[in-house]
Amino acid sequence: MAPHKKIRILLLTNRDSDNLGDQVIEACDISLLEAAMENLGCTRDQYKIISRAAGVVFRKYLDNSDLKGRERARKLIANADIVVFGGAPLFNFQYQIFAERTALTVRVAEEFATPVLFSAIGIEGYDEENPKCIELRDALALDCVKAISTRDDFEALECYTRGLSIPIAKVADPAVFSEQVFAPFLASGRTDKIGIFVMRSNAFTDNGIDFDRAAATKLWTDLARDLDAKGIDYEFITSGHFGDEAFMDYLIRNHGIPASKCVFAMNTPEKLAEAISSYRAIVSCRLHPSIIAYSLGVPSLGIIWNDKVRHFYESTNQTDRLIDPGTEAAAKIARRLSDESLSPLAKDETYLAGVYDFLFWQIKAILAPDENIEPYPLANLCDILVPYAGTTKEEHEEKLRRKMRRAYGKYNELFDRQAEMQPKKRTTLLDQLRNATARFRRNGQTSE
Repeated sequence: MAPHKKIRILLLTNRDSDNLGDQVIEACDISLLEAAMENLGCTRDQYKIISRAAGVVFRKYLDNSDLKGRERARKLIANADIVVFGGAPLFNFQYQIFAERTALTVRVAEEFATPVLFSAIGIEGYDEENPKCIELRDALALDCVKAISTRDDFEALECYTRGLSIPIAKVADPAVFSEQVFAPFLASGRTDKIGIFVMRSNAFTDNGIDFDRAAATKLWTDLARDLDAKGIDYEFITSGHFGDEAFMDYLIRNHGIPASKCVFAMNTPEKLAEAISSYRAIVSCRLHPSIIAYSLGVPSLGIIWNDKVRHFYESTNQTDRLIDPGTEAAAKIARRLSDESLSPLAKDETYLAGVYDFLFWQIKAILAPDENIEPYPLANLCDILVPYAGTTKEEHEEKLRRKMRRAYGKYNELFDRQAEMQPKKRTTLLDQLRNATARFRRNGQTSE
């Protein structure tokens, strides 16, 4: 196993997202990779994990073939022995650019013959009519791609890999190990409070669900009213995305949700894990609060805005805890939260072990194919997973800068859009005035 040099593993996740679920994935992926390397007999001085954002190909170069746009990816991959894409929605193509970046990054790996593994990735479907989807499928057929596992849409993965001979699997999301990885930060005890995780108001419509901002507003305000009536303590919270926080602020400013019932400034993954560990139960649109809650033994209700939510609850035998958005959703949630049967579920050990086992076997096939080594049993794995060290002051400041720049970018987009509309509005008003003047003249009237 290359004793003369450090084995370099390039981990690519959505780590720079201000959605803290992605940061939880990164922390859990690093701990699982460290366990796999120890399992293979490597000491800490024999390997190095380099964690970077999956968007190593700059956005502005996606629409052209300028090689300068791939320079950062080429430098990183040229110095890597393995590339591991971990956990993020890396195949998404419908309204995001993950798939394009993933395809280009895989083609860079092919240049250097660097093995690529996809571990527990998110997949939003497959569409043979979509050129972005086909571009990704073609990239996955390259020799450098050695294995793919998904946390959700396995049927779509089968479509992507039809005719290929690489191993594929459906596994758990890495965040199922949040209990072990974030152990130092968990609350010392549970309160009787419910955590209600709201999400940006256009997330449903972006995913083809007829549930706009007005409907989302009604859901949350009705739920607050119903929980108040039942005497159930609660607070609104987000998993950090600036759009989610903006919508929560909208509920405060325009619809009477008390600011004292809302938690802002969720900016580190350990803070998210700590908050969830303190609740009696949670309600969430976002996927990862539900996964973290599952890991921590906190009951959860998942509101369906994307198929990945359904996939997770099906995989963990919790389909009775899925909530379809609609006119009766708030009342149904309130009833379930007052139901004593809403208790933690026993975790499926086979489901938990799957994400590690698949990752271990694929790394072993690359680094030590002839060695007779078995993956750690789940109990041993849970004991040796290295906990997250915590966010440093410098990392925290960088997370805040990224989050604020995204918020500023969205503001500037809206400002530019409004500025573009102003001349059109003025033209429309002038046309209306001219038409009104013409009508007055035709009718023998005058206009001042």
